[in-house]
Amino acid sequence: MSYVERPGGNYVGEPAVVAPVVDYHDRVRWGPIISGLVVALATQLILSALGAAIGSTFLAGSGAPRSNAPGVGTGVGIWSVISLLIALFVGSWVAARACGPMNRNTALLNGAILWATTLALSSWLLASGVSGAFGVAASNAGEVINQVQQGGVNVPNPQPRVSAAQAREIADNAARALWSFVIGSLLGLAASLAGASTGAQSPREHRVR
Repeated sequence: MSYVERPGGNYVGEPAVVAPVVDYHDRVRWGPIISGLVVALATQLILSALGAAIGSTFLAGSGAPRSNAPGVGTGVGIWSVISLLIALFVGSWVAARACGPMNRNTALLNGAILWATTLALSSWLLASGVSGAFGVAASNAGEVINQVQQGGVNVPNPQPRVSAAQAREIADNAARALWSFVIGSLLGLAASLAGASTGAQSPREHRVR
């Protein structure tokens, strides 16, 4: 508050002007996003290893490991989803804190980009692993076929027969997997946004007198 002296000895107060300081003009900060991505992957790895270790320890000390294996597998799967949500929350929080002062909308934007980057990287790693496995299998199959053809042996080409019940079961399993992926991805987005919103720092303000 500033005061101005006017004739007659009266002092009139004028409100101070508050001007926010904009620290960054670029709303997308790839450095903090990559840092948050690394933290998220490391957190996911540690938590997943912890869940697998607990499940393996339980089976090792169990009197009926074969009977308890399905339940332990289900528990490990649920823990994997929970650990993914925790990892995305922590990674987005780290990214928001590393960005410095920003408003909430910018923090949410960076959190969403971190989630999308994590999803794209995970899909690429999964696709690379699957294609690599198929590549090795195709290479081995090609060598076997060449050897058989050189030996003068005909390679049978049986036609797979799938019943209607088996086709419905395959479609049902595929639908469950796809819906689980969609729901898990949306939950991961929510966790990333929550972490970014929690870690966001308000821009500093200075008063001009």
